[in-house]
Amino acid sequence: MAQVAPMTDLHAHVTQKTIPMTQTDQPHDMPRSADPADAPLDAAPATTAERLPERETWPAIWKGFRRRCPNCGKGPLMRSYLKVRDHCPVCREELFHNRADDGPAYLTILIVGHIMAPALHISFVTWRPEPLILITIFSIGCIGLSLYLLPRLKGAIVGFQWARRMHGFSQSG
Repeated sequence: MAQVAPMTDLHAHVTQKTIPMTQTDQPHDMPRSADPADAPLDAAPATTAERLPERETWPAIWKGFRRRCPNCGKGPLMRSYLKVRDHCPVCREELFHNRADDGPAYLTILIVGHIMAPALHISFVTWRPEPLILITIFSIGCIGLSLYLLPRLKGAIVGFQWARRMHGFSQSG
């Protein structure tokens, strides 16, 4: 009968030959690269900026929901239905840094769906209307609620980004 090497010896033999040496295996006194991509993930940034004052998040979100400037609360945030102004006409705060993208649409669908689906179910179970009437009424309700919420949720997201100093809002006021 043939002798079989113990698993521990076989495992050690295989791992020694197949696992390459990583950067963490190197001595710590070796010179480091000047490339920031080579820096460890937990390293401190090369430049230390002064700590910016904290902005209140909920008031900024509320001002944005009302479609007002998240900084002063007086100037209009939008120049048209969904276009955000470049600057607030009252306080001159830069607003072009926003990156709302698809967030307002997702939130609108989420909110409208969670309001209208139970309302549709309750109205159907309670009154048993004709399906065509039910579809017509709820289609108008969904479209109206979506058109109402979409610019307000975009403003709320812009207000959130401004308060958290996201996407370039950190350089402004």
